[in-house]
Amino acid sequence: MQNKLFVGNLPWSTDDAALNEMFSSYGEIASARVMTDKFTGRSRGFGFVEYVNEADAQKAIEALDGSDLGGRQIVVNVARPREERT
Repeated sequence: MQNKLFVGNLPWSTDDAALNEMFSSYGEIASARVMTDKFTGRSRGFGFVEYVNEADAQKAIEALDGSDLGGRQIVVNVARPREERT
């Protein structure tokens, strides 16, 4: 399924609630999470949004990729599986 999205170039002030609010108008969200540094707790500038269905995820990509959030042009695309670490 292609319902999990990568959201990059987020402003440092963006938190999970703000990410959820921004993407919720495009469909039902299963989860929205901004990734943080495990030592400082500060945002790493990217996150993931998972929709309940694929059609809503596609609508969000089309509407939000390249849009402005807090003065930054965000990147929204389908999340790729994490590579295995060796």
